[in-house]
Order: sequence, then C-alpha cells, then structure tokens
Amino acid sequence: MTSPRRQAPVICVALGVERRALRGARTAVLRVGMGPRRAAKAFHASGALGGRPVLVAGVGGGLGPGVRPGDVVVATEVRGPDGSVRQCPSAPLLAAELRRQGLIVHLGPIASEHRVAGRAARARLAATGALAVDTESIWLAPTESPFAVVRVVVDTPTEPLLRPGTARRGIRALRLLRRAVPAIDAWAAATGPREVLLANPRSFCAGVERAIEVVDRALERFGAPVYVRRQIVHNTHVVHDLERRGAIFVGEVDEVPPGSVLVFAAHGVSPAVRAEAEARGLRVVDATCPLVTKVHTEVRRHSSREATVFLIGHADHEEVEGTVGEAPADVVVVEDVAAAARVVPRDAGNVAYAMQTTLAVDEATEIADVLRSRFPELQAPKSDDICYATTNRQRAVRDIAADCDLLLVVGSPNSSNSLRLVEVAQREGVPARLVDHAADLDLHTLVGMRRIGVTAGASAPPTLVDELVGCLGGLGPLTVDEPSADPEVLRFTLPKEVS
Repeated sequence: MTSPRRQAPVICVALGVERRALRGARTAVLRVGMGPRRAAKAFHASGALGGRPVLVAGVGGGLGPGVRPGDVVVATEVRGPDGSVRQCPSAPLLAAELRRQGLIVHLGPIASEHRVAGRAARARLAATGALAVDTESIWLAPTESPFAVVRVVVDTPTEPLLRPGTARRGIRALRLLRRAVPAIDAWAAATGPREVLLANPRSFCAGVERAIEVVDRALERFGAPVYVRRQIVHNTHVVHDLERRGAIFVGEVDEVPPGSVLVFAAHGVSPAVRAEAEARGLRVVDATCPLVTKVHTEVRRHSSREATVFLIGHADHEEVEGTVGEAPADVVVVEDVAAAARVVPRDAGNVAYAMQTTLAVDEATEIADVLRSRFPELQAPKSDDICYATTNRQRAVRDIAADCDLLLVVGSPNSSNSLRLVEVAQREGVPARLVDHAADLDLHTLVGMRRIGVTAGASAPPTLVDELVGCLGGLGPLTVDEPSADPEVLRFTLPKEVS
C-alpha cells in the first residue's frame, strides 16, 4: 500500500491588493475574487482546488470585544451562513508561528457571510463567539485537505468600514499581512501525509494522579483557598487548572497564612519544611509520591548508621532538595559520571547510594557502576529507586525510536522525567523536541518529517497528547499507530486527611 502523495498547497485571496501583499510567498497565491459567488465559482472551476491544502488569507472584519484593527485572527473553525462548519485543527501551530513574527494573534471561530456584515449581523455573529467575519472562506474549504484561514482585521463594530481612517487601517492591515508571509509559508511547507507512533505507556503515572487528586479532594473538603508548596507536579497546565479551581501555589511555607490548609507537592519536602509548617499551625496534607517517600526512608536508614549516602540526581531538583534535607551531613549529591569518579566519603567502607526517581535509567546506572567499582562495600537500594513509570516511559521511547524521523515529548521544561525522555531519544539517534503544548511546536521542525513519535512525561495530561496529534492531523492525512503494552495498574492510596 502506497502512502498518500503530498499535494502542493495554495493560498487563496479575494483581492488583488491582498495578492500583492503576499507577493513574497513561496506558496502559490490564487486570487478567487470577492464574495461567496466568486469564491464558490473559483473553487468548483478548479476541481475543488485539486484536493490541495488551502490557506485563505486576507483582511476581514473583527467581531470579538478584544479584537482590534491590525490584530490577526486564525480560525479554529469556519462557520457558514447555512450552519455548516469546517474545522481547522492546525490553527494553534499556525497561530504560534504568526506570533513569532511579532503579530497580535487571536484563535477562534471565523464566520463567513453572504455579504459584508452590517451592525446587526455583527452583533448576532459576535454573540455566537465568532471573532471575525469574511465573505469567502467557507466556500473555499476543501472537504478533507488541510485548511486554514488567516484574517488581518481592518474594521470592528466600534471602528466600522464607512468611517474616516478606513483607508489608513486597510494599508496597515496589508502591511501586517505581508509580515505573515513566513508563517504562512511555514504552514504550507509542513503540510503532507504523516504517520504518528504513540509511545505506550505515556503521560500520567500513579503518583501524579494521586497528587492531583489530593488537591482536588482538599478543595472539596476544606474549600478554597488551598495552598500548595511549589508546583504539585511539574506541569504548567496542571498548575493553571488547579489555580482556576482555587489552589494557590507558593514558594515557601512562610507565604501561607497561619491556620491554612497546605499541600506538600509530589516531589517531597525535608523535615525542616515539615517543622516550619507545624510551627505555623498549618493543616498539612502530604501529596508526596510514595516512591519518593521510599527514597527518603532509605536515606534515613543509612544515616542512622552514619553511612555516607551518594544521592544520584540533579542538585537543583525539588525531589533531591527534599531528600538531602533528611540528612544534610550524610548525603552527597552525585550528578554525573565525573562526579562519581572523584567523590570522597568519610569512610569508604560505610557507603550507600540512592537515586532521584525520575532519572534516565541508563545514565543513572552508569553513575552507579562507577561508584560500585570504586567502593566495593557500597550498599544498593533494596529495590529500584527510579520509579516504574519513568522506566516504562523510557523503554517505550526506545521501542519506537528506530522507526521515527522525529520524536515529540509533551511536558513542561522543569519536568525532569520529560527531559529524560528527550535525552533517551537523542541517545537512540533520533531528533527530539520537548513541547509544553502543541503551540510550542515550530512548524519548520515538521518539514520533511513523515514518521513522528509522540510521548508525554509522567506529569503531562493525556489531553495534551490528543491536542498535539489533532494539530498534526490538521496538516494532512494521518495514521496513528500505538504498540501494545501491559497496562499500568498500580494505584496509591490517598492521605487520610482527604480519603
């Protein structure tokens, strides 16, 4: 079975001045004429534009209260006057590229009308949530091919067409349309058929699910606000969602009003932090991942016999900070092989090691091997410190890496386990990118990439993966494959305060 052939994209414009504004585009520009009748005629005369990807560009009327002349609206969907709707799944990628050009961009529905919309029509359309209006886009929408719409706003309900200043605004809008050319070309170059390989497993682990549920339950039981020390998990979307529900994230305990409810994040805290919370009379709910708690217990056990504990991990990570706090005089952080080769303990015959739970397995093993070779009496953890979810997600990346032109890891920049997935892919010889959400993905990165692996760190919501795959599907025919794997069935009980 042969793969679908990539079709050359086309930019459709209504006016000659719009075509001149796009003169520098590397993508073919077709003038279809103004209004639905001309647009529909051009569309049908060309045989539905030959099934090519279509991007409609030009000026338009603004509707939304926050939309101003000179702003750009990128359609998430186009609505026709007969109720028809054409989705534009790649809109977040295109909007992000336009923002990189320094343009003010809004994402939302665009309405297509039979005629230039007057005051009453604009009010009606604005009430539906549409951000802009035109008279061509819906009649140029292909049935299955990639479709996008970019409109630079010339007029709004408060600054209508038939007012002084329209000519000035129109000239400015055309100049801004010219600035959009690189982003439009990037969208066009990124279109084409693709295959997505989904790593399995990916996204949330049991510890993350537990931590989020702890905050949810605390909000239900105690009411807002509930304070959380640091990010509950290292993902900006999770944090923002909980903030909307009444969680307040703070850096340190002294920012929490006495007597308030405080949740400790999944990465754990030191005994000093616990003591400070108690001194302030805070009602503490501990969302520390049980696998992190296990490492803390190991450190305390080794410290009780005055052993030096080599903690393999990143010194600036919150999990490591909390673990070191269990026995600051006895714990030495070892960040890499070079550090392992030179570290000197108090007593070479009384040493042990522990690991940050979110490390790359192969890198951590290499560091541990160096320590073992130097210290024959070195005591290892009774069971692996690197958590099952980290191990499983790294294995899943290795399983698909050889079949990928590019690997995309969904996760926030401060997520250790997400960053390790990028590194694992790169060590397998595959270009890899970390994306916090779909809009972080540079369209230029996708050019020529036909087999794309997608995974997500253990702290990234699965909905973000769905959104990313949806955006990729908006650039052309997409097949999605996912290897089979044993399901992760581990679940952790909730703290008694919220159970």
